[in-house]
Amino acid sequence: MDTQPTQDATPQPDEITREVVDLMANLVALFHREYEEAAAARSLTGAQAKVLALLRRGPMPMRQIAQTLSCEPSNITGIVDRLETRGFVTREADRQDRRVKLVAATPTGSAASEELRESLNFAREPLAALGSQERTVLRDLLRRMLAGAAGPGA
Repeated sequence: MDTQPTQDATPQPDEITREVVDLMANLVALFHREYEEAAAARSLTGAQAKVLALLRRGPMPMRQIAQTLSCEPSNITGIVDRLETRGFVTREADRQDRRVKLVAATPTGSAASEELRESLNFAREPLAALGSQERTVLRDLLRRMLAGAAGPGA
């Protein structure tokens, strides 16, 4: 019987990787802070703004919204209730499955979401420091990283 300690097969991050992770964390924190401030300036919570942003893709089942935002469906119900009261979203039965409620942004909700998105200066100034080719490389690298994070079959 082998009594040697087993080696952890997980590679240890190098200094560059650690620094990149720290820089990404700083960017995420900066983005979240600005996003919350922009939402609040429009009398929206961050969660309400995120739901409106998701709905730019088109109508979506409430359960899918909850899964995408990693929260309980009951929380989404409350968020959607408040957005519906303000005229930002509507709920309708899915034509293929009448039990499923689809949430759709109204023109007012879409406009509010777009205005919030356009107000975010978070990336404009830092990205302006990069040339067009550098922004393309950064975009492509981020796409690769996100594709790898999704895992196989995602």
